[in-house]
Amino acid sequence: MSKKEPPHPFWKKKKEDDPDKGLFDPNTLFRPPNKGQFRFSIWYFVAALLFMIAVNSYFTQPAETTVDYSRFKELIASGQIKRVEIAPDIYIGYSQTSEQMNAAKSSGGTPPNVERYRTTPVNDPGFIPLLEKNNVEYFAIPTRNQPIVAFLLNWIVPFVFLFILWRVLFKRMGNLGPDVMSFGKNKTHIISETDTGVRFADVAGVDESKAELEEVVDFLKNPDRYTAIGGKIPKGVLLIGVPGTGKTLLAKAVAGEAGVPFFRMSGADFVEMFVGVGASRVRDLFRQAREKSPCIIFIDELDAIAKSRVNMVGGNDEREQTLNQLLVEMDGFDARTGVIILGATNRPEILDPAITRPGRFDRQVLVDRPDLPGRLAILKIHSSEVALDPSVDLEKVARQTPGLVGADLANIVNEAALMAVRAGRTRVLQEDFTESIEKVLAGLKKRNRLINDQERRRVAYHETGHAVVAHFTAGADPVDRISIVPRGMAALGYTVQLPTEERFLLTEKELLARIDVLLGGRAAEKMVFDDVSTGASDDLTKASDIVRRMITEYGMSEKFRNVYLPARKQSPYLSADGAGGGREYSESTQQYVDEESARIIAERFSAVLLLLNEHRDVVEQIAQSLLEKEIIDVAEFNRIAVSKEEAT
Repeated sequence: MSKKEPPHPFWKKKKEDDPDKGLFDPNTLFRPPNKGQFRFSIWYFVAALLFMIAVNSYFTQPAETTVDYSRFKELIASGQIKRVEIAPDIYIGYSQTSEQMNAAKSSGGTPPNVERYRTTPVNDPGFIPLLEKNNVEYFAIPTRNQPIVAFLLNWIVPFVFLFILWRVLFKRMGNLGPDVMSFGKNKTHIISETDTGVRFADVAGVDESKAELEEVVDFLKNPDRYTAIGGKIPKGVLLIGVPGTGKTLLAKAVAGEAGVPFFRMSGADFVEMFVGVGASRVRDLFRQAREKSPCIIFIDELDAIAKSRVNMVGGNDEREQTLNQLLVEMDGFDARTGVIILGATNRPEILDPAITRPGRFDRQVLVDRPDLPGRLAILKIHSSEVALDPSVDLEKVARQTPGLVGADLANIVNEAALMAVRAGRTRVLQEDFTESIEKVLAGLKKRNRLINDQERRRVAYHETGHAVVAHFTAGADPVDRISIVPRGMAALGYTVQLPTEERFLLTEKELLARIDVLLGGRAAEKMVFDDVSTGASDDLTKASDIVRRMITEYGMSEKFRNVYLPARKQSPYLSADGAGGGREYSESTQQYVDEESARIIAERFSAVLLLLNEHRDVVEQIAQSLLEKEIIDVAEFNRIAVSKEEAT
């Protein structure tokens, strides 16, 4: 006969379910029960107690009539009040004497028509003589106290309110998990080798950066090769580059190649409203990393917590404590333990010098914009799973996208696939890529935008001016496409030029050629309509910027030949041109820059106007064809330009 198991107490969970937690577990004490499952909660007891107190207070209070003090005295004088209860803050009058009330109680009945009158006392020395004069019984009682109610109101209710408010606030901040004190824990995501799914083969266009990181992978796989000769792997590697170049992808590839745990965290995750939380999360992060070593810690957007403390206006105690703790932790461990720190930022110039010194982030790896072969490799990776038509030329797509980063190219491939589906095709054509590039660079087509015939004609001649000047100017990029279909917010037309090769240096002649092409649109308007419009505002901005750079940065002016005029620049990692604000030269020099810029622009405009007048027939023919077709490709443009040139 088996021994009968004693009944399990209801206030404690079974051991096999949770051996250490029972009724008063702080994680479940205030948690509502699951649906279909009863669980005792302290809230049931609190609610029942409050309900009983409310019911008792409501039903045990006899009916009373509140009167003015003067009316209370009149009732005493008329004999309606025969007994008065005197309290420090209230007078209560009864219509029966104590003998009448006791006699009714002893006989088992209740005194008939017992009325109670309540009033607030005033400082009246004649009140007691009035009672004695009318033979009214009176007696005093101490202040009425309700200890249970007072205890609940003064202690329980405020704490309950603060607890509920605290719980709601932390739940809104996303920091209240199973443990109500978990806001000091870090928010890292531990990703194993199979979870990343990224290898170096999946990263293209940054071969030099990959070569720098291959040493980190090799150290994590074969640390003895380095420690045998006394070599030390860098503790930290800082990835620098413009947004979208693949810094995070490179970090994932390093973890995937090394096959080690990967801790991913953003710099903003450390900073909270409570001072000291960020430092606590840094300590917890490195503690977990040491337990999981060898591993990789990746901190994205490092500038969020590692801004320079020099000349900091105001300051931020939480950010400074977090940075100090990060500096201490990076100094407090040996890289030979197998913990490698990767950081990523696009603003390296604002980082604190203490974190970029040797011994912390020893190595800085530039993840630059891809060149032509890099863009082609990136396009091949992103289009590997896309059904491409055999006629698609990815090299042409790469040449049409100079200056774009990996994220932009991935977006272009995806947009091309979506356009093919929208057109009802099963394969992506070259025209889908062309349309995708124009959509990404210039904006969405606005065929429904109403443009009158006069403005449409002006736009056609404007774009024709750009194209003709580019065709007949030495050093300018050849024309690939002309369109007068409105795109984006304000682009009523555009001319696409396709560079023949990847260029990293530009001569003075080539810079002047770019200025001529930019001025070609306004010059064509002036030639045809004898007037100009606001459509050339963007062209003038770009042309003026090139001229000013020629004078101030490239030393290509007559007065300041081979002289650099310094200006305060922005970070080149935030904008493609790195345009700056402010200057560090005199007012007279600034006046010369302004006058020389105006002179060069006027000189180039006159030369462009003369060029267009020489090829007026080509301008007219291309403009008419553009008005009919709206879009002219390179073949149609070259056919018209060459035929007219041969005819002349």
